Amino acid sequence: MTDKSSLLSQSHTTDETSLRYMLKLAAPMVVTTISFTIMQFVDRFMVSRLGTEALAAILPAGLVSFLPSGFAIGAMASLNTFVSQSLGRGDKKDCSNYFWQAIYMGFAYFVVVVVIMWPAAPWIFKMMGQPAGVAEMEVIYFRIMLYAHVLAVINWSGNQFFMGIHRPIITMCASLCGQVVNVAANYVLIFGKLGFPPMGIAGAGWGTFIGIAVAAVINMAVFLSSGMNTAFKTRRTANIDFSKMYDLLKVGLPAGFGLMVNVAFWGMILFGLVGRFGTEALAATSAVLSYTSISVMPVVGIAAALSAALGKTIGQGRKDLAVKQTSACLRVALVYMGLVGVCFLVFRNNLMAFWSSDAKVIKMGANILICAAVYQVFHAARIIYGGSLRGAGDTVWPAIASAVGAALILGLGGLLLPKLFPSLGYIGPWIAATFSIIVVGLANRWRFKSNRWMNIDLFKRRAVGVPVEIETAAE
Repeated sequence: MTDKSSLLSQSHTTDETSLRYMLKLAAPMVVTTISFTIMQFVDRFMVSRLGTEALAAILPAGLVSFLPSGFAIGAMASLNTFVSQSLGRGDKKDCSNYFWQAIYMGFAYFVVVVVIMWPAAPWIFKMMGQPAGVAEMEVIYFRIMLYAHVLAVINWSGNQFFMGIHRPIITMCASLCGQVVNVAANYVLIFGKLGFPPMGIAGAGWGTFIGIAVAAVINMAVFLSSGMNTAFKTRRTANIDFSKMYDLLKVGLPAGFGLMVNVAFWGMILFGLVGRFGTEALAATSAVLSYTSISVMPVVGIAAALSAALGKTIGQGRKDLAVKQTSACLRVALVYMGLVGVCFLVFRNNLMAFWSSDAKVIKMGANILICAAVYQVFHAARIIYGGSLRGAGDTVWPAIASAVGAALILGLGGLLLPKLFPSLGYIGPWIAATFSIIVVGLANRWRFKSNRWMNIDLFKRRAVGVPVEIETAAE
């Protein structure tokens, strides 16, 4: 692999605020996030063939396992910020050294997580009020996912590093290979093919473990390759640097908390609230969240690319370009999510019929999809503005907004609405969830428009290197 990062002549300079440039940079990440979500969708569809209880179990178990991993993924998103800004400053050696620090911290964190959460698994799902048969399956899947997340540290760090140096095609290839293996392994292990005994929901967990392991091997092989070592000294920067760990934690901890609340804790509260209305309501919620996960992933990919692009321009001292980059990405995200919302509204019964033949589950899911249709465009604003703020290192505000949205609006609102208006039933928590996303989306927009993020300087104590231009967005 050769190094594609080089000084370019003026004739090769591209407009880094153009929609074309942003989409070219974002395309591999969009493919990666969509393919990952499709893989999860296929996994859940396979598990749904095992019955309503299995379908009701897999998503809550996945979301609870995402509680610690969501924190780590959010914290590691700061790696994208520091790598991209270091690249813009010309400090290419720092790019790879930040990667190693993320790896060290990630491994240490998940060893502690496994030790604490593995024995606590039965208690966790009991406290969520899950039905006994569902909870038993959730514990099995959850414990396997804890092991998988130890290896996933390599993939999460690799994703942020390669995105930060504007080489997302590497992440895309590694992820696709891992996901293909995952789907194949799930099919074999869940249903007992090729001489293997049928393992049910445990097979889905071990299939995911195998797929993550394959992607991790590919990511590390590329990171340590001769081309990457020549460009970024990847084999010579494995030294522990506590100052860089502090950098990553300073920006990453609020982002980690925000993602944990936004995705895992948000989902856990929702399932806890909806679970009081029966297994059918849980199954309907699982199916709807599978659709909304697919709908939002392209925007997540665009936001990741936006963070990298914005970080690089800030590293070059061009904060003025960040507003134009954000505007270009926001237009695409709003149009796309608006169309998704229309599809959810128009085809809600057909979408639910794909997941279940249970008439009650279909009716409940169709009603929930109306709520999902309403909040799509606000979710787009929430994610895009959050990506911009993260690229600038402004992570505290989005974390606070997410916490308020989850704890007060979703948690308290979802608890009170069914009590104040009993006729709402299972739809009450979903109405609260819709308002939560709307409020947080508007809050992130206000923060970005305030321009306070422009006052942040992550490298104020360090000398600025010679900025480089890169042509890798076109790869």
